[in-house]
Amino acid sequence: MLEKLIIRRTLRVPASTGAAGDGSAVARQLDAALLDAGFSASRALLEHVGALAHGPAMDLAATVVSAVRELVGDHVQHNAYFIGFPDDVPDTVEFWTSRLRAAVLAGGGTASDAQLRAAVLSGGVNLLDLPGYGTYQHTYAELLAAHDELIASAGDRLTLLQLGDTAEVEAGRLYLALAGSTTPHGEADLALLSELALTCIDDAQPERIPVRENRAVLNGVRLVLGRPLVAVDTTTDVLRLACHVSGGDVSLATPTRFRSFGRPERRILLAALDGIVGASQDKLGDVAPYAERWKRLGERLHPHEHDQWPHAQAVFAVARGERRVRNLAGRAEAAIGAGAVGTAASVLSAAPGLLLRSADRLLRLASPSERAGVVEPITGALGSASGRVLCSLREHVGNRLTPASARLYANRSRRAWVGADERPPLPAELIAELSARLDAEIGARLPDPQRPLLVDPDVLDVALPLSGKAAEGGFAVLPRGSRAPVSGELLRFFTYWRETSRRTDFDLSVLLLDGKFRTAGQVSWTNYHHDGIVHSGDITSAPNGATEFIDVPLTIDVPYVVPQVYIYAGESFDEVAESMFGYQTRTRDQRGAPFDARTVRARSDVRGQGRIALPMLFAKGERGWQAVWLHLYLQGRPNFNRVEENTFGTADRVRAVMERRYLTVSYLVDLLRTRTEVRTWDGELPDEPVTFIGIEAPEGLPAGSDVFPLGRLSELIPA
Repeated sequence: MLEKLIIRRTLRVPASTGAAGDGSAVARQLDAALLDAGFSASRALLEHVGALAHGPAMDLAATVVSAVRELVGDHVQHNAYFIGFPDDVPDTVEFWTSRLRAAVLAGGGTASDAQLRAAVLSGGVNLLDLPGYGTYQHTYAELLAAHDELIASAGDRLTLLQLGDTAEVEAGRLYLALAGSTTPHGEADLALLSELALTCIDDAQPERIPVRENRAVLNGVRLVLGRPLVAVDTTTDVLRLACHVSGGDVSLATPTRFRSFGRPERRILLAALDGIVGASQDKLGDVAPYAERWKRLGERLHPHEHDQWPHAQAVFAVARGERRVRNLAGRAEAAIGAGAVGTAASVLSAAPGLLLRSADRLLRLASPSERAGVVEPITGALGSASGRVLCSLREHVGNRLTPASARLYANRSRRAWVGADERPPLPAELIAELSARLDAEIGARLPDPQRPLLVDPDVLDVALPLSGKAAEGGFAVLPRGSRAPVSGELLRFFTYWRETSRRTDFDLSVLLLDGKFRTAGQVSWTNYHHDGIVHSGDITSAPNGATEFIDVPLTIDVPYVVPQVYIYAGESFDEVAESMFGYQTRTRDQRGAPFDARTVRARSDVRGQGRIALPMLFAKGERGWQAVWLHLYLQGRPNFNRVEENTFGTADRVRAVMERRYLTVSYLVDLLRTRTEVRTWDGELPDEPVTFIGIEAPEGLPAGSDVFPLGRLSELIPA
């Protein structure tokens, strides 16, 4: 299982330690199987498999194929409701009428077409009760038999798999990268980090663990095993740890129901609290924002039974309101309330990250005469804040010249809402000054390049992954705001879900928007056809899994195509057994089954909170069509969500993302241009070692080259 996770996360195959022999036949079979899934094995990987005995070679090949099929969603059967899709899909009302006619005939009755249409349009018919509606009328094997083999195209995807070191070495390398990351991880990577932490607990450990959520995951393993905790220096670190080992939210965005702790665990947690507060009473200022959670945790830890840790007891006294401690934020708010904005900035300078996150508000509140007194502590904080905070502020000020037409808010669960931007713009000269100082600080922290930089142009529009929580797990998934070129002549969207315990109906839909973000049409279960766009048919339950498809020809005359997944009824996105969204690209004359892994360009998990998912949109501009990642969820209604009822909410969010200027990889590349030679990757291999930045690692780079593919882009963000 660990080998599969490594392959899916890094596209590197851990080398087998099995017996040597002649596995050449297995290597040929592996090569063919990978090509069918849209992957290719490097020469080194095929040679490695070919040098293994038959048994180890088969084991390794099976692991590799299983991993990549899961990566692109090819591990399940993607059936379509209409067996001939994208051909032979009927008109929506005609199809409903045929289902109604079948119901009438089953009862021995007769009805004219006019009477049947009137019954459908009157709303007095429950489609779910009509014979054959919403359930497959053919098997997956029958679907495949009705379609030709996929016609190969030069534009079909081919993703390279590299040979890695042994599983132990690859696990250790990935563990150090995840644990030492400068940016927070999403749910999938946090789960992987937890598994790797258990495997690598006695191996080399990261020198620094900048992200506190990562500390909680690592310390969760150490707590359960009775090992000393590491990098715990705030009371909130202990709270995160208790939440993590209780199966709760390590980000503290939602409350946790704490489990019972064994006596050794209680002693470790209370001793850690005592040491933190004993070293600095100011740490008690972090308790009040989470007072209720601390009280619930106190019920599990019984601090009153341990007088040897009085400072730990003080934490719970603050939580109960028996002792009052003003934190930095409280003192800053008091200063702002008194009109002393400069004083507030000085107070917050003790917490550089908090000061920089408050910079916009402080600068807006400061009078022209006070502004210099605010800029000075902000500038002084730049050298102490994390690189991620600096990059976030740089992106923020770059969007403050004019008010946004729609201000997008997205929480850590990717739930999104839009409000009016009522903030006055910041002065242009102030933005220029802050931007220049941020550029200088960020540039100074970038590693000194030891070799030329070779950059794949497709990676330049990828937004810097400042937080893994703003994205989902999957294949070729990019951070929110990233743009990727779209080739081919036809887009095919797909969503797959498998319910856990009760009937669940997901609906794949497409909203079309014009240049002013106004509705220009839609395709969904209520409208199978629009201007060449075709829906594959409505599936209303998925005990064994179900897939819906939508085909969109790229000749369509609208600039924005927004695929969405709606929960019409049943389990939520994080309750179903499995849920995914993805897109394929094909030429117009490419036939084959509705789903073929070789044409999958990206596949994203759909696991957010909300009843409507907006994974991405497709925009047509001067450079042709581009995929723009959203990773957003809307609250929606508890049931019966439909695209027709969410056109305005969707359009507002799309507009907010499209009009925002995201900080991308090109920003870091431009900072590096002053310090090293930058070349554009054109497919030709260089003669000397390089530092390569791209979507995926090419084969054959000179020895000594350093490679930053998609999975390592977060490592480019300075600490």
